[in-house]
Amino acid sequence: MLKEKYNHMSDQIHPSDELLHKTLHTASGSEKRNIRKFLLLRKPVAVLVALCLCLTLSVPALAANVESIYQLMYLVSPGIAQFFMPVQQSDESNGIKMEVVSASIHENTAEIYVTMQDVTGDRIDGSTDLYDSYSIHRPFDSSAHCELIGYEDSTKTATFLITIEEWGKHNITGDKITFSVREFLSHKKTYENVEIPISLSDISAARQTQSVSLKGGGGKDYKRNTNAKNNPALIPTKPMDKFPVDGIDFTGIAYLDGKLHVQTAVKNPLENGNHGFLYLKDKNGTVINCNYSFYFSNQELESDSIVYHESVFDIPQDEISNYALYGHFVTSGMKTEGDWQITFPLKSMT
Repeated sequence: MLKEKYNHMSDQIHPSDELLHKTLHTASGSEKRNIRKFLLLRKPVAVLVALCLCLTLSVPALAANVESIYQLMYLVSPGIAQFFMPVQQSDESNGIKMEVVSASIHENTAEIYVTMQDVTGDRIDGSTDLYDSYSIHRPFDSSAHCELIGYEDSTKTATFLITIEEWGKHNITGDKITFSVREFLSHKKTYENVEIPISLSDISAARQTQSVSLKGGGGKDYKRNTNAKNNPALIPTKPMDKFPVDGIDFTGIAYLDGKLHVQTAVKNPLENGNHGFLYLKDKNGTVINCNYSFYFSNQELESDSIVYHESVFDIPQDEISNYALYGHFVTSGMKTEGDWQITFPLKSMT
């Protein structure tokens, strides 16, 4: 079960997404003050259009205890917010309150707004991530996606949008659904544009390699250059002493089959969610992303496992001195466990 979970997690990783930071433009006057704290840094471009609509549409009277959430809904998509039905069912575990605020069903898609609030401490923040620990029990085959869309600092409340799509584009059927969460990560730290202290001009060919089974990967040349059960990789070395990121180890760099391989490692990735990606910069500051990358482990995925991430660059060895190695990394400072579960009715809107 744990291996299947990590394989799913690895398959969803797309390193280039970490470079995409989209910022919404805020409103002015009182509207700006009311909604500013909810703005999300990663939303589709369409939200910009929705925001413009929000400035011209009036928000109806809202229930006091969910007013801020509905303001956020209207900010995200004022044209469809009116179709969300109030649910307001909650469950509390380990001092954290989870509430299903509202839900909307249109044909084969269900959208659910869920909040997580820390009522006893400071474990919820603007970086809170359910980290694939949530489960959706439903009477149909489907896929689901969870996205943090806002955070209210004064109440320590994070708001998530859960989107469920039934496979085969059939309309969603059934009279209820159960949403549960086992754990979440928070207090994340992001390291952007970090230069790795290593001279690429000193890199040589690998003396020894190993054959590994892959746990996932990505990149434009991934499928063309990898074999899931028999893939050449570097043998991990002693972690670099001066690597600038706590929670991630730098374990190898060398040329293999004419390509530069760079390897990092994370201990217990299922417990902390630490991850990152590497890239090169030339002397003009131009970014060169890896051609592909892959994940593997030298042991079964248990609590003390180490997962390796190897990035491959198709840069000739006699040209690599013209580049410098950089990275973008995210580490989690806190993991909170609990047992949150809510069952609520499904009602289609017409």
